Order: sequence, then C-alpha cells, then structure tokens
Amino acid sequence: MTSLLFISWPGGGEWILIVLAVLVLFGGRKIPEFMRGLGKGIREFNDAKSNVKKELEEGMNEKDRKAEAGS
Repeated sequence: MTSLLFISWPGGGEWILIVLAVLVLFGGRKIPEFMRGLGKGIREFNDAKSNVKKELEEGMNEKDRKAEAGS
C-alpha cells in the first residue's frame, strides 16, 4: 500500500519516449484521428455527467416542492 505513495507522473524525458512509442505504434496519420476520438469521448462523458447532475438537482428540487406543498 505504501508503494503507491511513491508513484509519480513521468518526467520530460519519459514523455518524449512515450510520444515516440505512440508514433511508432500508431503512425503519424492515425494520431489526429485517435485524438479526435479521444476528444469526442471526453466531451460525451462530460455531457452525460452534466445530465446526471441536472437530473439529480431537479429531483431534489421536486422533492422539496412536494415537502413544502404537504406542510
């Protein structure tokens, strides 16, 4: 468990190696397509998160209105 505390993010040189590995594996033409897909996925996730938050808030407001009307 304590070993998890020592994990850190990659440094500058490590990022360069990661980028080169991605270029070798996917090729230069596939990376923009991959990034577009990643961006679309993140956008859809954020939209879904916002919708769930909005539905929860509406449900709480409706519950409060019913409680006030019953008083």
